[in-house]
Amino acid sequence: MLDPELLERITARRAELDELEEQLAKQLAEVRAERDELAVAERVLERMIGQLAEERLSLRPVPGQVGGRTVMLIPHREPGSDESLLPQDYRRIIAAVRQSAGPVMAREVGEVVEVDVSVKARLEPLRSKLVRLVDRGWLRKLPDGRFTTRL
Repeated sequence: MLDPELLERITARRAELDELEEQLAKQLAEVRAERDELAVAERVLERMIGQLAEERLSLRPVPGQVGGRTVMLIPHREPGSDESLLPQDYRRIIAAVRQSAGPVMAREVGEVVEVDVSVKARLEPLRSKLVRLVDRGWLRKLPDGRFTTRL
């Protein structure tokens, strides 16, 4: 004959194990649901990264046509990009700004890159190039109109 106390212990332990199994099954279902959500999030993220890469490529400046001639557009500065992407005259402008002891006016840059600064018509194209470099992130323009390199 079986000991009633032993049977009671076995029954109690079986009840504990059944409850633990139920808890673990619930946890397992939650873990699987979260893994499924992560898989979906990963697919969405991969799709978004691909779309952003395509958009960046489409926004990247490309050589354009002006008057039947191919002209080089100034690319936006991106992390890790260097000045070799720029046409020679723009590299000279950045070098002139860099050589100065501090922020410079367009006239001072013109003197360094050998533009006739006494004629306003020759200075304005230089000022336009400086502003273009500012717009593309290569230089910084201070509120007083002087130019400096980006930090």
